[in-house]
Amino acid sequence: MIIKLLSGSAILALSASAAMADFALTILHTNDFHARFEPISRFNSGCSAEDNTEGKCFGGSARLVTGIEAARQRAGNTPVLLVDGGDQFQGTLFYTFYKGKLAAEMMNKMGYDAMTVGNHEFDDGPEVLKEFTAAVDFPILMSNADISGEPILAGAIQKSVVIEKGGEKIGLIGLTPENTDELASPGPNIAFSDPVPAVQTEVDRLTAEGINKIVVLSHSGYATDQRVAAETTGVDVIVGGHSNTLLSNSVEGAAGPYPTVVNGVQIVQAFAYGKYLGELSVTFDDDGNVTEATGDLVIMDAAVTEDEATKARVAEAAVPLDEIRNEVVAQAAQAIDGERSNCRYRECQMGNLVADAMLDRVKSQGIQIAIANGGGLRASIDEGDITKGEVLTVLPFQNTLSTFFIPGATVKEALENAVAQYDDPDKDGRFAQVSGMKYTIDPAAGTGQRIVDIMVDEGGTWVPLDPAKMYGVVSNDFVRRGGDGYGMFANAENVYDYGPDLADVTIEYLVKQGPYTPYTDGRITVKE
Repeated sequence: MIIKLLSGSAILALSASAAMADFALTILHTNDFHARFEPISRFNSGCSAEDNTEGKCFGGSARLVTGIEAARQRAGNTPVLLVDGGDQFQGTLFYTFYKGKLAAEMMNKMGYDAMTVGNHEFDDGPEVLKEFTAAVDFPILMSNADISGEPILAGAIQKSVVIEKGGEKIGLIGLTPENTDELASPGPNIAFSDPVPAVQTEVDRLTAEGINKIVVLSHSGYATDQRVAAETTGVDVIVGGHSNTLLSNSVEGAAGPYPTVVNGVQIVQAFAYGKYLGELSVTFDDDGNVTEATGDLVIMDAAVTEDEATKARVAEAAVPLDEIRNEVVAQAAQAIDGERSNCRYRECQMGNLVADAMLDRVKSQGIQIAIANGGGLRASIDEGDITKGEVLTVLPFQNTLSTFFIPGATVKEALENAVAQYDDPDKDGRFAQVSGMKYTIDPAAGTGQRIVDIMVDEGGTWVPLDPAKMYGVVSNDFVRRGGDGYGMFANAENVYDYGPDLADVTIEYLVKQGPYTPYTDGRITVKE
C-alpha cells in the first residue's frame, strides 16, 4: 500500500471544498398584507395618487414586484425563498369585492414559494379559503389545526412541505393562531391546537426523512414565536406574522433585532401592509445548523419604482370598487352629527354610534367599555340613504377593532389623557367617545384631575369604576398601540389588535338598527 502525504496546497484546496459545502439561502418574506394592493400612507391607510406622485406613499403590489426582483438580483447565485406569514385577506375594499382572487393573482406573479394560514384567511369561512388555495401556485401550510372534519378543505392545506432550492431540501411548516376560532369564522369542523407540539411533530417527521433545514411560517405573534423557538428542537428559522411586529436593526422604534435569536432559532417579522420586505441571508453547515444569519427590512418607499404593468392591473381592479363605494348599506332617520368641533370636545352623535357599534360587536367576549378617539371620526352623515362610501369617509383609516383588559385605574388614566389638551381640542383627536361607561369632565381642574364620577354599566346597573378591577375594553388598533397619547394601553393584558375593520363593524350595526336615529344621552357631562 502506498500512502501519499498531502501537500499544504492540497490541504487548503480540501478545506476550501469543505467550506463550499455550506449552503447559503436568501429568505424574502412578507406578512399581514391585508389587501393593501394600492400604496399606503404613513398611517397605513389609503394614499392618494397625488401623494404617491410626490413620494409620500409606501408599499403597494407594484412596488413589491420591483422590490422582490431587486432582492433576487442582490442574491446573485444564492437561492431565494419567498414566503408569507399569513393574513393576505381583509382590510380594504379589494378584499370585500375580490375576496382572495386578487391576492392569489399578485402572489403568483411575485413567485411566492409558500404561505401559512392567517386567522383572517378564515373570515369568510372555509369556502373562500379553499378557493384561494386552488388559485395559488404554491402550498398553503397549517400544522396546528385538524381539518380532517372539514371536507371543504380536504387536500387543500398541508401541515408541512419539502421544497428544493439550489439542490438542497428545505422543510417548511405552517402555524396559525391557536384561538382562530375566536378571531375568525373557520366553522365548527376545524380544531386548533398548541403550536409547540404541532411544530415538534412536523420537525421530527421531516428530520426522520433526512431534512435538516427547517423554516416555520408562523402567523402566531412575536411572543408565541419566541416560545416555539425556546420549547422545540430542530427549527432553524421562524418567519412570523399576526402581531405586526417590526423587527429591525436600523428602523427607529423596532420591537427587537433582525433576526431575534432564541435558542439558536432566527426569528424575523416584517411589520405589515407591504410597507417592508424582509430580507434574511442564512448560511447552513452540512448538518443543517445555522452558522450565520444577517439581514434587515427593506422599506418599500418612493425609492422603489412601481412596476408599471402591476400598477395598471391594480388600477383596473379598482374600477369596480366605485360601485361598492356607492352601495346603499343603511338608512339614517336623521342626520348624524360627526362635526370635528363636537366629537373632539364633547359627546357627539357619531361618537355614540361608533362606540356603541364597537361594544355591540365584542360584548359577548367579556368586553364592557368602548373607547373611540374623536379624531378618528372624520365626517357627518346626511339623513336618508347611507352609502358605504359615506361610512368610509367617516372612518377612512382602515382601523381594526382591538380588545384588551386593563384595571380601572388605567381606564381613569386613559380618560385623563382624553382631556389632557381639553383647552385646545384641535391639537389632536384624543377626546374619548365611549359606550358602556359615563364620565364627567371638570375643565377648571388641572391636567390629570379633570375626570370625575366615572360609572360603568354592570348588567344594566350603573356602578362606580373600581380602580382595582380588570375591565374588558374595545378600541381601535391605533389607540391601543398608543396613538393620540394612549400609551397607558401598552401594558394591557390579553391584547388582540387585529379584529374586523371598524367601518364594517359600524355598517353591520347600522343594518341591525334599521333606520338609525342618532342621539346623545348624557354619557359625557361637562361641568359648567
